[in-house]
This record gives sequence, structure tokens and C-alpha cells, in this order.
Amino acid sequence: MNKGEVWSVNLDLTFGAEITKTRPCVIVSRDSIGRLPLKIIVPLTHWREEFQRAAWLISVDPTHANGLTRKSAADTFQVRSIAEIRLVEKIGAVSDATLDEINQGLLLSLGLD
Repeated sequence: MNKGEVWSVNLDLTFGAEITKTRPCVIVSRDSIGRLPLKIIVPLTHWREEFQRAAWLISVDPTHANGLTRKSAADTFQVRSIAEIRLVEKIGAVSDATLDEINQGLLLSLGLD
């Protein structure tokens, strides 16, 4: 379970507008940080053209390497820390360029820019 990997993650139970169900997510936490069995993830959702207007939604095209089957959006506003037990199955890994774009979305979402 390393930074940049795409995993199928069980995000239930959720409340309100939190992104839900088992879906692909990108691990964004550093591999060497933390002692608890937790990972920080950014969930992926089906891409919609109107997402182009939202800088925190990062387009992720499907590739053999990332294991995605359709164009997706990394929703950096829905970043969260989860227990590793929620990670169901490794799907693949995003490219360094995509991970850099996700990091830029996180800077925006977290107000660190």
C-alpha cells in the first residue's frame, strides 16, 4: 500500500454529501509517515464534462498501469484518512504526472497554495 497506488476502497458508512460505496481511490499519504494502520486517500468518481470548471477535480484517464476502465475524476475535496482494512484490492498505480496534478488539487482544496 504505497503512495500513488489505486485501490478499490470500501467507503461505507458515510454521512451527508460524503462520497460513498466501494470505489477506486488513490493513496496520497507518504509511505514512511505514521505508525497507525491508516492511509490518506483521494476517491475517484466517474468523469463528467462539467468537472472541467472545478480545479479540485483532477481528470484521470484509464490506462493499463492504473487499472481504471473509464475516465475518472480524483476528487481532492473529498480527501480523507481511512483504516487500511477498508482497502479491498489493488487496481494499479497512477503516473507521476497524474500524482503531481492530484497534489496540486490537494494544495488548492486544503488552502496550502
